[in-house]
Amino acid sequence: MSNIINNFKSWTSLLPPFSFTNFVEVIIISIIVYEILLWIKNTRAWTLLKGILVILAFTFFSAVFHLDTILWILERISYIAVTALVIIFQPELRKALESLGSQSVFSSLTSAIGRQDTDRTMSKEAASQISKAVYEMARVKTGALIVIEQTESLDEFVKTGITINGQVSSGLLINIFEKNTPLHDGAVIMRGDTVVAATCYLPLSDNMSISKDLGTRHRAALGISEVTDSLTIVVSEETGRVSIAYRGRLTRLTDAGALEKVLINRINKAEVSFFGKNRRNEAANA
Repeated sequence: MSNIINNFKSWTSLLPPFSFTNFVEVIIISIIVYEILLWIKNTRAWTLLKGILVILAFTFFSAVFHLDTILWILERISYIAVTALVIIFQPELRKALESLGSQSVFSSLTSAIGRQDTDRTMSKEAASQISKAVYEMARVKTGALIVIEQTESLDEFVKTGITINGQVSSGLLINIFEKNTPLHDGAVIMRGDTVVAATCYLPLSDNMSISKDLGTRHRAALGISEVTDSLTIVVSEETGRVSIAYRGRLTRLTDAGALEKVLINRINKAEVSFFGKNRRNEAANA
């Protein structure tokens, strides 16, 4: 036993001295790293970061197998990589700095410690309420745009709207999108069974192959589906048609049962499979 203690003492003696200042530095660095990772997770930077990780993995693969030509190309590209990253992340970096300047350090630390992952699970009852509201609005040709958050955070879009944080119901959704009411313009963003915010602004799709017959509401549905993994329901104000946007594709749904099935598939974490033969892809042709 004494030998074990002596060996442990001799091993610890090789470690550098750890003072109170070092402890404070570790805490500060840990909080900074946590905030950076949280910022990446809550913005589109997470998607871009995954792309960068793929490039790094490819670089490692090239180094292991001595692919000298590819390594030479990657080395030349790396010279401008930092500048390119600053340009790519410019909107997110600006928002992060503005957020840092608008709050105190202590409130930021408190919120960082108390923050927890949000439950994005939707119940079957919520799926039924959404389907009921959507097709009731479609019947009277009330335009609607409902974005359902999946694994990627929509916080940056939630901030552009008005906070609701209410339990979803068909009545609530119908009242929000009622014509000539303060909340009807813009998108509703949902997280699980909760209507998080209304009147939210969404990015418009730049896809030139989209039919000219599709309006701003449909382009916004496609736009948010291109930059996140969200599921977006759109009701046309002109025709009353119901469509759903996912991964840059817009598909028309024929009835409430079809919509509820799609939502339940997402509840069960199944792959969205609504691009069947009996449903029409509207992205190229309205």
